[in-house]
Amino acid sequence: MKRYLSFVVILLGGLTAFAQGGGLSKAQHEPAYETQYVRSVSDVMHDVEQRFGVRFKYNVDTAGVRLPYADFRIRPYSLEKTLDNICKYYDWNWWKQSGNLYKIKPYEYARRHTEEGGEMLEYLSSLYNDKASWEARRDSLRREVRERIGIDVLMDSLTHTPAKLSKVRRYDGYTVQNICIEMTPGEHVFGSIYSPTTKGKHALIICPGGHFNNGRYRDDQQQRMGTLARMGAICVDFDLYGWGQSEKELPDDAHHTSRAHVMQAAYGLVLLEYMLTHRKDIDPHRIGANGGSGGGTHTVLLTALDGRFTAAAPTVNLASHFDGGCACESGKPIHLAGGGTCNPEILAMFAPRPVLVVSDGGDWTSSVPELEYPFLQRIYGFYNAEDKIRNVHLPDEAHDFGPNKRQAVYDFFIDVFGLDRTKLDESKVTIEEEDLLKIEN
Repeated sequence: MKRYLSFVVILLGGLTAFAQGGGLSKAQHEPAYETQYVRSVSDVMHDVEQRFGVRFKYNVDTAGVRLPYADFRIRPYSLEKTLDNICKYYDWNWWKQSGNLYKIKPYEYARRHTEEGGEMLEYLSSLYNDKASWEARRDSLRREVRERIGIDVLMDSLTHTPAKLSKVRRYDGYTVQNICIEMTPGEHVFGSIYSPTTKGKHALIICPGGHFNNGRYRDDQQQRMGTLARMGAICVDFDLYGWGQSEKELPDDAHHTSRAHVMQAAYGLVLLEYMLTHRKDIDPHRIGANGGSGGGTHTVLLTALDGRFTAAAPTVNLASHFDGGCACESGKPIHLAGGGTCNPEILAMFAPRPVLVVSDGGDWTSSVPELEYPFLQRIYGFYNAEDKIRNVHLPDEAHDFGPNKRQAVYDFFIDVFGLDRTKLDESKVTIEEEDLLKIEN
Protein backbone atom coordinates (compact mmCIF):
# COMPACT_ATOMS: atom_id res chain seq x y z
CA MET A 1 0.00 0.00 0.00
CA LYS A 2 2.86 2.40 0.86
CA ARG A 3 4.46 1.78 -2.54
CA TYR A 4 1.12 2.49 -4.21
CA LEU A 5 0.64 5.77 -2.27
CA SER A 6 4.19 6.84 -3.12
CA PHE A 7 3.48 6.27 -6.81
CA VAL A 8 0.28 8.33 -6.57
CA VAL A 9 2.16 11.19 -4.90
CA ILE A 10 4.82 11.14 -7.63
CA LEU A 11 2.18 10.95 -10.35
CA LEU A 12 0.17 13.84 -8.92
CA GLY A 13 3.30 15.90 -8.50
CA GLY A 14 4.26 15.30 -12.12
CA LEU A 15 0.83 16.16 -13.43
CA THR A 16 0.71 19.31 -11.29
CA ALA A 17 4.08 20.39 -12.69
CA PHE A 18 2.84 19.71 -16.22
CA ALA A 19 -0.37 21.68 -15.67
CA GLN A 20 1.46 24.64 -14.17
CA GLY A 21 4.60 24.76 -16.25
CA GLY A 22 4.04 22.47 -19.19
CA GLY A 23 6.61 19.89 -18.14
CA LEU A 24 9.84 19.50 -16.19
CA SER A 25 12.98 21.48 -16.91
CA LYS A 26 16.42 19.95 -17.16
CA ALA A 27 17.16 21.44 -13.76
CA GLN A 28 14.62 19.00 -12.34
CA HIS A 29 14.85 15.25 -12.62
CA GLU A 30 14.75 13.30 -15.86
CA PRO A 31 11.34 13.35 -17.60
CA ALA A 32 9.11 10.32 -17.25
CA TYR A 33 5.93 8.95 -18.75
CA GLU A 34 3.86 10.85 -16.20
CA THR A 35 5.19 14.19 -17.51
CA GLN A 36 4.37 13.27 -21.12
CA TYR A 37 7.95 14.20 -22.06
CA VAL A 38 6.77 17.74 -22.78
CA ARG A 39 9.16 20.24 -24.37
CA SER A 40 8.90 23.67 -25.97
CA VAL A 41 8.21 23.19 -29.66
CA SER A 42 10.75 25.95 -30.40
CA ASP A 43 13.44 23.92 -28.64
CA VAL A 44 12.39 20.76 -30.44
CA MET A 45 12.50 22.45 -33.84
CA HIS A 46 15.92 23.91 -33.04
CA ASP A 47 17.15 20.40 -32.26
CA VAL A 48 15.68 19.14 -35.54
CA GLU A 49 17.51 21.91 -37.41
CA GLN A 50 20.78 20.88 -35.82
CA ARG A 51 20.22 17.15 -36.35
CA PHE A 52 19.28 17.35 -40.03
CA GLY A 53 21.21 20.47 -41.07
CA VAL A 54 18.14 22.46 -42.16
CA ARG A 55 16.52 25.83 -41.41
CA PHE A 56 12.86 26.61 -40.66
CA LYS A 57 10.71 29.65 -41.39
CA TYR A 58 7.37 29.95 -39.65
CA ASN A 59 3.93 31.12 -40.74
CA VAL A 60 2.59 29.92 -37.39
CA ASP A 61 3.02 31.27 -33.86
CA THR A 62 5.22 29.01 -31.75
CA ALA A 63 5.51 31.31 -28.72
CA GLY A 64 4.67 29.35 -25.57
CA VAL A 65 3.63 26.27 -27.57
CA ARG A 66 4.64 22.98 -25.96
CA LEU A 67 4.79 19.53 -27.50
CA PRO A 68 4.02 16.31 -25.58
CA TYR A 69 6.15 13.22 -26.18
CA ALA A 70 8.40 15.57 -28.07
CA ASP A 71 11.60 13.59 -28.56
CA PHE A 72 9.68 10.44 -29.45
CA ARG A 73 8.33 12.21 -32.53
CA ILE A 74 11.81 12.51 -34.01
CA ARG A 75 12.75 9.90 -36.59
CA PRO A 76 16.54 9.88 -36.98
CA TYR A 77 16.25 8.37 -40.45
CA SER A 78 13.71 10.85 -41.90
CA LEU A 79 13.30 14.60 -41.62
CA GLU A 80 9.95 14.39 -43.39
CA LYS A 81 8.47 11.84 -40.99
CA THR A 82 9.81 13.87 -38.08
CA LEU A 83 8.08 16.98 -39.36
CA ASP A 84 4.89 15.02 -39.99
CA ASN A 85 4.87 13.79 -36.40
CA ILE A 86 5.40 17.27 -34.99
CA CYS A 87 3.14 19.27 -37.30
CA LYS A 88 0.12 16.99 -37.22
CA TYR A 89 -0.30 17.61 -33.48
CA TYR A 90 -1.04 21.29 -34.21
CA ASP A 91 -2.72 20.94 -37.62
CA TRP A 92 0.37 22.47 -39.24
CA ASN A 93 2.17 21.34 -42.35
CA TRP A 94 5.68 21.69 -43.69
CA TRP A 95 6.88 22.66 -47.14
CA LYS A 96 10.34 22.45 -48.63
CA GLN A 97 11.28 25.83 -50.11
CA SER A 98 14.78 25.62 -51.59
CA GLY A 99 18.06 24.12 -50.53
CA ASN A 100 17.86 23.32 -46.83
CA LEU A 101 15.05 25.81 -46.06
CA TYR A 102 11.63 24.55 -44.92
CA LYS A 103 8.49 26.54 -44.12
CA ILE A 104 6.09 25.59 -41.32
CA LYS A 105 2.53 26.70 -42.16
CA PRO A 106 -1.05 26.12 -41.03
CA TYR A 107 -2.91 23.26 -42.70
CA GLU A 108 -4.14 24.20 -46.18
CA TYR A 109 -7.00 22.20 -47.62
CA ALA A 110 -6.04 23.01 -51.21
CA ARG A 111 -2.34 22.13 -50.97
CA ARG A 112 -0.73 18.72 -50.50
CA HIS A 113 2.70 17.21 -50.91
CA THR A 114 3.73 16.04 -54.36
CA GLU A 115 3.75 12.41 -53.22
CA GLU A 116 0.10 12.74 -52.21
CA GLY A 117 -0.69 13.99 -55.70
CA GLY A 118 0.90 10.88 -57.16
CA GLU A 119 -1.13 8.70 -54.82
CA MET A 120 -4.30 10.51 -55.83
CA LEU A 121 -3.62 10.03 -59.54
CA GLU A 122 -2.85 6.36 -58.95
CA TYR A 123 -6.16 5.97 -57.12
CA LEU A 124 -8.12 7.80 -59.82
CA SER A 125 -6.49 5.73 -62.54
CA SER A 126 -7.71 2.58 -60.81
CA LEU A 127 -11.32 3.73 -61.33
CA TYR A 128 -11.25 3.33 -65.12
CA ASN A 129 -9.44 1.08 -67.55
CA ASP A 130 -11.04 1.97 -70.85
CA LYS A 131 -13.06 4.64 -72.64
CA ALA A 132 -16.43 3.36 -71.41
CA SER A 133 -15.50 3.26 -67.72
CA TRP A 134 -13.75 6.64 -68.01
CA GLU A 135 -16.76 8.29 -69.65
CA ALA A 136 -19.08 6.97 -66.95
CA ARG A 137 -16.84 8.61 -64.37
CA ARG A 138 -16.47 11.75 -66.51
CA ASP A 139 -20.20 12.31 -66.93
CA SER A 140 -21.01 11.96 -63.24
CA LEU A 141 -18.00 14.10 -62.31
CA ARG A 142 -19.06 16.88 -64.66
CA ARG A 143 -22.56 16.99 -63.19
CA GLU A 144 -21.27 17.12 -59.64
CA VAL A 145 -18.68 19.82 -60.37
CA ARG A 146 -21.47 22.01 -61.77
CA GLU A 147 -23.61 21.37 -58.70
CA ARG A 148 -20.84 21.99 -56.18
CA ILE A 149 -19.75 25.28 -57.69
CA GLY A 150 -23.37 26.40 -58.11
CA ILE A 151 -22.88 27.77 -61.61
CA ASP A 152 -26.42 27.05 -62.86
CA VAL A 153 -28.05 28.79 -59.91
CA LEU A 154 -25.89 31.85 -60.46
CA MET A 155 -26.38 31.94 -64.23
CA ASP A 156 -30.16 31.80 -63.75
CA SER A 157 -29.98 34.86 -61.46
CA LEU A 158 -28.03 37.19 -63.78
CA THR A 159 -29.47 40.56 -64.73
CA HIS A 160 -28.98 40.22 -68.52
CA THR A 161 -28.59 43.96 -69.05
CA PRO A 162 -27.00 45.13 -72.32
CA ALA A 163 -23.21 45.31 -72.43
CA LYS A 164 -21.41 48.64 -72.51
CA LEU A 165 -18.58 49.08 -74.99
CA SER A 166 -15.90 51.73 -75.33
CA LYS A 167 -14.70 53.22 -78.56
CA VAL A 168 -12.40 50.99 -80.59
CA ARG A 169 -8.69 51.82 -80.42
CA ARG A 170 -6.67 50.85 -83.52
CA TYR A 171 -3.10 49.63 -83.51
CA ASP A 172 -0.71 47.69 -85.76
CA GLY A 173 -2.76 44.70 -86.94
CA TYR A 174 -5.29 44.67 -84.10
CA THR A 175 -7.82 46.72 -82.17
CA VAL A 176 -8.79 47.01 -78.51
CA GLN A 177 -12.25 47.73 -77.11
CA ASN A 178 -13.28 47.68 -73.45
CA ILE A 179 -16.42 45.89 -72.31
CA CYS A 180 -18.57 46.00 -69.18
CA ILE A 181 -21.52 43.70 -68.43
CA GLU A 182 -23.65 43.84 -65.29
CA MET A 183 -23.78 40.39 -63.72
CA THR A 184 -26.00 41.00 -60.68
CA PRO A 185 -27.25 44.36 -59.42
CA GLY A 186 -24.19 46.47 -58.71
CA GLU A 187 -21.67 43.81 -59.78
CA HIS A 188 -20.02 43.96 -63.20
CA VAL A 189 -17.44 42.11 -65.21
CA PHE A 190 -14.87 44.46 -66.75
CA GLY A 191 -12.64 43.42 -69.62
CA SER A 192 -11.15 44.16 -73.00
CA ILE A 193 -11.61 42.67 -76.46
CA TYR A 194 -8.53 42.37 -78.69
CA SER A 195 -9.49 41.76 -82.32
CA PRO A 196 -7.58 41.21 -85.60
CA THR A 197 -7.93 43.86 -88.30
CA THR A 198 -8.22 41.17 -90.95
CA LYS A 199 -11.63 40.20 -92.32
CA GLY A 200 -13.30 36.79 -92.13
CA LYS A 201 -14.06 34.31 -89.37
CA HIS A 202 -11.65 34.31 -86.45
CA ALA A 203 -10.87 32.03 -83.54
CA LEU A 204 -12.02 33.26 -80.13
CA ILE A 205 -9.89 32.81 -76.99
CA ILE A 206 -11.33 33.55 -73.54
CA CYS A 207 -8.46 34.51 -71.21
CA PRO A 208 -9.12 34.34 -67.44
CA GLY A 209 -6.69 36.36 -65.35
CA GLY A 210 -4.23 35.15 -62.73
CA HIS A 211 -2.85 36.77 -59.59
CA PHE A 212 0.13 38.38 -61.28
CA ASN A 213 0.88 41.94 -60.20
CA ASN A 214 -1.30 44.52 -61.94
CA GLY A 215 -3.69 41.92 -63.29
CA ARG A 216 -4.81 42.31 -66.88
CA TYR A 217 -3.18 45.74 -67.16
CA ARG A 218 0.39 44.42 -66.97
CA ASP A 219 2.70 44.52 -69.99
CA ASP A 220 3.02 40.78 -70.65
CA GLN A 221 -0.76 40.33 -70.57
CA GLN A 222 -1.23 43.03 -73.19
CA GLN A 223 1.61 41.54 -75.24
CA ARG A 224 -0.07 38.13 -75.28
CA MET A 225 -3.53 39.48 -76.09
CA GLY A 226 -2.26 41.79 -78.82
CA THR A 227 0.02 39.20 -80.42
CA LEU A 228 -2.69 36.54 -80.56
CA ALA A 229 -5.03 39.13 -82.07
CA ARG A 230 -2.46 40.16 -84.68
CA MET A 231 -2.16 36.48 -85.65
CA GLY A 232 -5.90 36.12 -86.15
CA ALA A 233 -7.61 35.33 -82.81
CA ILE A 234 -10.13 37.49 -81.00
CA CYS A 235 -9.04 37.52 -77.34
CA VAL A 236 -11.12 38.59 -74.35
CA ASP A 237 -9.59 39.11 -70.92
CA PHE A 238 -11.23 40.40 -67.76
CA ASP A 239 -10.59 41.51 -64.19
CA LEU A 240 -10.70 39.04 -61.36
CA TYR A 241 -13.63 39.37 -58.98
CA GLY A 242 -12.70 42.11 -56.54
CA TRP A 243 -9.68 43.22 -58.60
CA GLY A 244 -9.26 46.05 -61.08
CA GLN A 245 -12.40 48.03 -61.66
CA SER A 246 -14.63 45.65 -59.70
CA GLU A 247 -12.56 46.37 -56.60
CA LYS A 248 -14.39 49.69 -56.25
CA GLU A 249 -17.85 48.13 -56.14
CA LEU A 250 -17.16 45.18 -53.84
CA PRO A 251 -16.09 44.75 -50.20
CA ASP A 252 -12.36 44.70 -49.49
CA ASP A 253 -12.23 40.95 -48.93
CA ALA A 254 -14.55 40.00 -51.80
CA HIS A 255 -11.85 38.31 -53.83
CA HIS A 256 -10.95 35.91 -51.02
CA THR A 257 -14.39 34.33 -50.81
CA SER A 258 -16.11 31.33 -52.34
CA ARG A 259 -18.32 33.75 -54.27
CA ALA A 260 -15.25 34.78 -56.26
CA HIS A 261 -14.86 31.17 -57.41
CA VAL A 262 -18.28 30.95 -59.02
CA MET A 263 -18.37 34.58 -60.19
CA GLN A 264 -15.08 34.31 -62.08
CA ALA A 265 -16.30 31.16 -63.78
CA ALA A 266 -19.49 33.02 -64.71
CA TYR A 267 -17.43 35.91 -66.10
CA GLY A 268 -15.84 33.59 -68.64
CA LEU A 269 -19.15 31.99 -69.60
CA VAL A 270 -20.99 35.32 -69.91
CA LEU A 271 -18.27 36.82 -72.11
CA LEU A 272 -18.21 33.67 -74.24
CA GLU A 273 -21.97 33.86 -74.73
CA TYR A 274 -21.85 37.57 -75.48
CA MET A 275 -19.15 37.19 -78.11
CA LEU A 276 -20.86 34.29 -79.87
CA THR A 277 -24.18 36.10 -79.83
CA HIS A 278 -23.06 39.58 -80.88
CA ARG A 279 -20.05 39.04 -83.11
CA LYS A 280 -20.46 37.66 -86.61
CA ASP A 281 -16.71 37.29 -87.21
CA ILE A 282 -16.18 34.32 -84.87
CA ASP A 283 -15.68 30.74 -85.97
CA PRO A 284 -17.66 28.65 -83.43
CA HIS A 285 -15.46 25.63 -84.15
CA ARG A 286 -12.36 27.46 -82.86
CA ILE A 287 -13.05 28.49 -79.26
CA GLY A 288 -10.09 28.48 -76.89
CA ALA A 289 -9.28 29.20 -73.26
CA ASN A 290 -5.90 30.34 -71.95
CA GLY A 291 -4.72 31.77 -68.65
CA GLY A 292 -1.79 31.56 -66.28
CA SER A 293 -1.60 30.69 -62.58
CA GLY A 294 -5.13 31.24 -61.17
CA GLY A 295 -6.19 32.01 -64.73
CA GLY A 296 -4.96 28.55 -65.66
CA THR A 297 -7.10 27.07 -62.91
CA HIS A 298 -10.13 28.83 -64.38
CA THR A 299 -9.12 27.74 -67.87
CA VAL A 300 -9.41 24.14 -66.63
CA LEU A 301 -12.75 24.90 -64.98
CA LEU A 302 -14.19 26.55 -68.09
CA THR A 303 -13.44 23.44 -70.17
CA ALA A 304 -15.51 21.43 -67.69
CA LEU A 305 -18.44 23.85 -67.62
CA ASP A 306 -18.99 24.61 -71.30
CA GLY A 307 -18.78 22.16 -74.18
CA ARG A 308 -18.23 24.90 -76.77
CA PHE A 309 -14.53 25.19 -76.00
CA THR A 310 -12.43 23.31 -78.53
CA ALA A 311 -8.85 23.93 -77.28
CA ALA A 312 -7.24 24.96 -74.00
CA ALA A 313 -3.83 26.04 -72.75
CA PRO A 314 -3.67 26.19 -68.93
CA THR A 315 -0.31 27.72 -68.00
CA VAL A 316 1.78 27.35 -64.81
CA ASN A 317 -1.09 26.03 -62.73
CA LEU A 318 -1.79 22.33 -63.20
CA ALA A 319 -0.98 19.96 -60.34
CA SER A 320 -2.56 16.94 -58.70
CA HIS A 321 -1.40 18.17 -55.28
CA PHE A 322 -2.57 21.80 -55.48
CA ASP A 323 -6.11 22.97 -56.21
CA GLY A 324 -5.26 26.69 -56.19
CA GLY A 325 -4.20 28.78 -53.24
CA CYS A 326 -6.96 31.39 -53.42
CA ALA A 327 -10.65 31.05 -52.64
CA CYS A 328 -11.33 32.24 -56.19
CA GLU A 329 -9.85 28.91 -57.36
CA SER A 330 -10.93 26.49 -54.65
CA GLY A 331 -13.51 28.29 -52.50
CA LYS A 332 -16.32 26.02 -53.65
CA PRO A 333 -15.78 22.31 -52.87
CA ILE A 334 -15.56 21.11 -56.47
CA HIS A 335 -12.59 18.87 -55.64
CA LEU A 336 -14.84 16.74 -53.43
CA ALA A 337 -16.85 15.77 -56.52
CA GLY A 338 -16.93 12.10 -57.41
CA GLY A 339 -15.68 11.12 -53.97
CA GLY A 340 -12.56 13.23 -54.52
CA THR A 341 -10.88 14.61 -57.62
CA CYS A 342 -8.16 17.05 -58.68
CA ASN A 343 -7.50 19.54 -61.46
CA PRO A 344 -5.77 17.06 -63.81
CA GLU A 345 -8.84 14.81 -63.75
CA ILE A 346 -11.11 17.80 -64.31
CA LEU A 347 -8.96 18.79 -67.29
CA ALA A 348 -9.06 15.19 -68.56
CA MET A 349 -12.80 15.59 -69.11
CA PHE A 350 -11.82 17.76 -72.10
CA ALA A 351 -10.37 14.76 -73.97
CA PRO A 352 -9.91 14.25 -76.86
CA ARG A 353 -9.81 17.97 -77.72
CA PRO A 354 -6.38 19.67 -77.95
CA VAL A 355 -4.71 20.77 -74.71
CA LEU A 356 -1.37 22.37 -73.97
CA VAL A 357 -0.08 22.25 -70.38
CA VAL A 358 2.76 24.70 -69.71
CA SER A 359 4.81 23.95 -66.59
CA ASP A 360 8.12 24.95 -65.03
CA GLY A 361 10.65 23.78 -62.47
CA GLY A 362 10.21 26.66 -60.04
CA ASP A 363 6.67 26.14 -58.75
CA TRP A 364 4.17 23.38 -57.99
CA THR A 365 3.96 22.45 -61.70
CA SER A 366 7.45 20.93 -61.55
CA SER A 367 5.79 17.51 -61.19
CA VAL A 368 3.87 17.72 -64.48
CA PRO A 369 6.27 15.68 -66.69
CA GLU A 370 6.37 12.78 -64.21
CA LEU A 371 2.85 12.83 -62.75
CA GLU A 372 0.12 14.90 -64.36
CA TYR A 373 1.15 14.61 -68.02
CA PRO A 374 1.36 10.78 -68.05
CA PHE A 375 -2.04 10.68 -66.32
CA LEU A 376 -3.54 12.85 -69.07
CA GLN A 377 -1.79 10.85 -71.79
CA ARG A 378 -3.39 7.66 -70.51
CA ILE A 379 -6.90 9.12 -70.73
CA TYR A 380 -6.25 10.64 -74.14
CA GLY A 381 -5.05 7.18 -75.13
CA PHE A 382 -8.59 5.88 -74.58
CA TYR A 383 -9.45 7.98 -77.68
CA ASN A 384 -6.25 7.20 -79.59
CA ALA A 385 -5.55 10.93 -79.28
CA GLU A 386 -2.24 11.07 -77.42
CA ASP A 387 -1.05 13.63 -79.96
CA LYS A 388 -3.76 16.04 -78.76
CA ILE A 389 -2.28 16.47 -75.29
CA ARG A 390 1.01 18.37 -75.01
CA ASN A 391 3.34 19.54 -72.28
CA VAL A 392 5.93 22.26 -72.64
CA HIS A 393 8.06 22.04 -69.50
CA LEU A 394 10.61 24.74 -68.65
CA PRO A 395 12.70 23.25 -65.83
CA ASP A 396 14.92 26.29 -65.34
CA GLU A 397 12.08 28.81 -65.08
CA ALA A 398 9.82 29.97 -62.26
CA HIS A 399 6.20 31.04 -61.78
CA ASP A 400 5.37 33.73 -64.33
CA PHE A 401 3.98 34.20 -67.83
CA GLY A 402 7.35 35.01 -69.37
CA PRO A 403 8.47 34.96 -73.01
CA ASN A 404 9.00 31.19 -73.27
CA LYS A 405 5.59 30.46 -71.77
CA ARG A 406 3.95 32.91 -74.16
CA GLN A 407 5.85 31.39 -77.07
CA ALA A 408 4.53 27.94 -76.16
CA VAL A 409 0.99 29.34 -76.15
CA TYR A 410 1.52 31.05 -79.52
CA ASP A 411 2.86 27.85 -81.09
CA PHE A 412 -0.09 25.86 -79.76
CA PHE A 413 -2.80 28.16 -81.09
CA ILE A 414 -0.97 28.64 -84.38
CA ASP A 415 -1.14 24.89 -84.77
CA VAL A 416 -4.67 24.11 -83.58
CA PHE A 417 -6.40 27.29 -84.82
CA GLY A 418 -4.34 27.98 -87.94
CA LEU A 419 -3.17 31.43 -86.81
CA ASP A 420 -0.75 33.44 -88.95
CA ARG A 421 2.79 32.90 -87.63
CA THR A 422 4.16 35.70 -89.82
CA LYS A 423 2.34 38.15 -87.52
CA LEU A 424 4.10 36.84 -84.40
CA ASP A 425 5.97 39.94 -83.23
CA GLU A 426 5.40 41.19 -79.70
CA SER A 427 7.26 44.41 -80.44
CA LYS A 428 4.32 45.49 -82.60
CA VAL A 429 1.98 45.54 -79.59
CA THR A 430 1.24 48.92 -78.02
CA ILE A 431 1.26 48.84 -74.22
CA GLU A 432 -1.65 50.96 -73.05
CA GLU A 433 -1.92 52.90 -69.82
CA GLU A 434 -4.16 51.26 -67.22
CA ASP A 435 -6.85 53.94 -67.39
CA LEU A 436 -7.23 53.37 -71.11
CA LEU A 437 -8.24 49.75 -70.45
CA LYS A 438 -11.06 50.79 -68.13
CA ILE A 439 -14.66 51.64 -68.93
CA GLU A 440 -17.40 53.43 -67.02
CA ASN A 441 -20.19 51.12 -65.89
